[in-house]
Amino acid sequence: MIAGAILVGLATVGVSLVVTGVLLLTRRTRLSGSLLVVSGTTVVISAVLDASEHPEVARFGFVMAAALVLPLALTAYPRADWRHPVDFVAVATITAAGALALAQWPDTNVVGTMGLVLALALIAHTWWRIERSSGSDRWALTWMALGAGVPGLGAGVAFFAAPTTTGAVVAFALFTLLGPAMYVGVARPEVVDVRGLVVHSVVFALAGVVYVAGFVALASLLEILNGTTPTVGVMAITGLLAAMTFHPLQVVLRGVVDELLFGHRPDPLGAATNVVASIGDDPELALRAIRAALVLPYSALGVDGVPLAVSGSKVTHTRTLNLELGNGQQGALVVGLRAGDLRLSPGDEHVLRLVGPLLAQTLRASSLAAELQQSREETITALEEERRRLRRDLHDGLGPRLSGIAFTSDAARNSLRSDPDTTDSLLVSLRAETVTAIEEIRRLVYAMRPPALDELGLVPALRQRAVALRTSDGGPLRVSIAAGELPVTVTAAVEVAAYRIVVEALTNVARHSGSDTAAVSLRADDGALVIDVVDVGTTSDAWTAGVGIASMRERAAELGGTLTAASSTDGGRVHAVLPLP
Repeated sequence: MIAGAILVGLATVGVSLVVTGVLLLTRRTRLSGSLLVVSGTTVVISAVLDASEHPEVARFGFVMAAALVLPLALTAYPRADWRHPVDFVAVATITAAGALALAQWPDTNVVGTMGLVLALALIAHTWWRIERSSGSDRWALTWMALGAGVPGLGAGVAFFAAPTTTGAVVAFALFTLLGPAMYVGVARPEVVDVRGLVVHSVVFALAGVVYVAGFVALASLLEILNGTTPTVGVMAITGLLAAMTFHPLQVVLRGVVDELLFGHRPDPLGAATNVVASIGDDPELALRAIRAALVLPYSALGVDGVPLAVSGSKVTHTRTLNLELGNGQQGALVVGLRAGDLRLSPGDEHVLRLVGPLLAQTLRASSLAAELQQSREETITALEEERRRLRRDLHDGLGPRLSGIAFTSDAARNSLRSDPDTTDSLLVSLRAETVTAIEEIRRLVYAMRPPALDELGLVPALRQRAVALRTSDGGPLRVSIAAGELPVTVTAAVEVAAYRIVVEALTNVARHSGSDTAAVSLRADDGALVIDVVDVGTTSDAWTAGVGIASMRERAAELGGTLTAASSTDGGRVHAVLPLP
């Protein structure tokens, strides 16, 4: 019979496998999940049978679970694909070794030998699958290797340090990690940089073995030289000298183990090509491409200190690459260093500097797209507001007036024969109402587009409007208008905006500048209509943006242009730039 503490450890491992199997079934990893459930259930039942004084049956169950069902579950994880000759040979070897161990279960030597064959076959097959696979399967297999390898190394250390029941209990406690690792590999493989964990674990184990071997060798050499067992002080100094090699050895082994387990680092040109081909509108996809190409545990993208996208799990040591986005915005690409690296390699830095401008361009394009969308929304809002104003003016102003005209015409018709004097009075009123209605229609039309623009053109319409302007003391405002050769293809929207801006600016000069002179300049420059309205007023106080200035800026912004308005001791100036098609 097996000791009670060991049975508890075995039962715990069995429960862990059952739970993991059920969770894998929910993730559509059916074959591996089912085999884990069978394996875990068999272990739990066998532990109960051994505790119930049925050791022979229990031993058969333990051998079946450990030598046949569990290895097949690991082989079928994360998905079963046995069509390749290597897979087929591995499955055949594992099945044959497990069946032979099960057939000879009373023979400890046979079971031990088949266990060694199974372990070697699983290690070789898993390594081959990791090298051959990619994407999610590669991550899942690496998690499984971590979940089996770390407990295996830990169990070896436990039995080396305490080859008793204590060592067995510690070993079984470590093997409860296998199930959770397999589930994480399927559900959330990127929650932690598993590659870094594997490399760190293997490096630590190798460095530990070398350290222990070195310490034992030094202690034995001292004992041989002195002929007696070294004193505690000598052993302490020996341990210190051996420990001084532990960290340097880890640093040396990290690069070797990383390349041995996962292959060499990609060349800069190939990595940059893969990243460029994968960058699109989604920043997170770009970060994943960078991590996959450079084998990095973490990458993040931010704008002005605000995180925009993150991929992987944040690590202690990171490096930041600044991205110039323009318009006063600053972007940053943050990448995490691999386990054991103190800095990025020159090749990695070269790749990041190659893809950095492309990322910046992607961010700028996203920003411009957002601004364009906002501009479209503002334009639609302005159109809806204008339609609402027109509806209100027509409904509340012109509509009742036209209704009154219709009623007055009916009254005039009814009194035409019986009361000519009343009819005459009604006709006079009818004509006055009609004139007023015509004026309202003209006002509405002028609000949408000044008729003078269609009748005269932009510059003559401005001159006509300037003639009617008066200063605050009632005198005429003297306006000079200089216009270069303007393009024939100036759109109606640009014409209206330019007309409104100039008229509003001249109105402000007449009302507030204290000057009776203003100069207007219009010219085409670098694909834009440039407008300047200047006065010689003496006001030096800073202008407060009111409704007029705000209206001019809105008109310029609607077309994608800009407008500035400021005063100085030499006068005031309104400067507008309206893009031309």
